[in-house]
Amino acid sequence: MNESTQYTEWLKPSWAPPSWLFGPVWTVLYAIIAISFGTVFYKAFTKQIPWVVALPFALNLFFNFIFTPIQFGLKNNLLASVDILLVVGTLVWALYAIWHASPELRWVVYANIPYLLWGTFATCLQLTITYLNR
Repeated sequence: MNESTQYTEWLKPSWAPPSWLFGPVWTVLYAIIAISFGTVFYKAFTKQIPWVVALPFALNLFFNFIFTPIQFGLKNNLLASVDILLVVGTLVWALYAIWHASPELRWVVYANIPYLLWGTFATCLQLTITYLNR
């Protein structure tokens, strides 16, 4: 069973988006993430910012990338809910860290507002799906 099929079989709230919307949204978000997070990692590699500032960005990528295998591979809504809370939590941490570490990189915060908004929405959706399908 693929992700789209599994998504359509869950009990979902009336405000849940159609499964076809996730691909285009994540395509745009991953482009934003690649450019902005890539810049942060480059600045850390070149010692223009401390590595501790890049840490929440790395953790965010890790939690983001393991969501799909947890949700659709393990089919574990509860663990996916914990993971998505970590995605949003590390994103907030990352944006806070870069805002305070480097005024020249504050554009990274602004660029990731769509990611933060979608992540917050996706968290509400995941928590609701987990509750409805318990």
